[in-house]
Amino acid sequence: MSKTLPGHDGRPRCGWCGDIPEFFPYHDTEWGFPVDDDRRLFEKLCFESFQSGLSWRTILNKRENFRAAFENFEPAKMARLTEQDVERLLQDAGIIRHRGKIEAVINNAARVQELIAEEGSFAAYVWRYEPDPDSLGPPQSQSTSPESVALAKDLKKRGWKFVGPTTVYAFLQSMGLINDHVEGCVIREEAARAREAFTRPV
Repeated sequence: MSKTLPGHDGRPRCGWCGDIPEFFPYHDTEWGFPVDDDRRLFEKLCFESFQSGLSWRTILNKRENFRAAFENFEPAKMARLTEQDVERLLQDAGIIRHRGKIEAVINNAARVQELIAEEGSFAAYVWRYEPDPDSLGPPQSQSTSPESVALAKDLKKRGWKFVGPTTVYAFLQSMGLINDHVEGCVIREEAARAREAFTRPV
């Protein structure tokens, strides 16, 4: 959905917000704003993995439960979770109880530590895959890009799981590597200014 819809305050926002109140703070202050914090980037990629096949509303409503269950997505702590922890998490009604996804994000916690040791930071690695805005179609008109395909391929080569090109593209959108707020959305220019002022990590 690429058109705008008026929010609770009458201001036009991306149509995917609809009239869902819990979407507004996320849309207005997080989605599409650039991030260079390793933990936040890793957390969001985990959320995107859990969202695969589900709605973002489901994940957003359970976000604090996920943080409590997965050691606030601190990779070093997550990577120490055991099979016994997996069984415990499968009984936790506050999260998505999907064994494959739970095991994947625990595996990915170990992989992100390896990547940070090699690259210096997860942020520096991720931002190398920022698309050229001129190469993209109109906002919210695509679900993958050459960059999301390349990043997914490299992550999989490094042993990551549940990180396909569509999942990775949603990650790039949400973490501000792409400004996919539609034309006319009240937040589009704000996100653009944030991206302009943002210092890309190296």
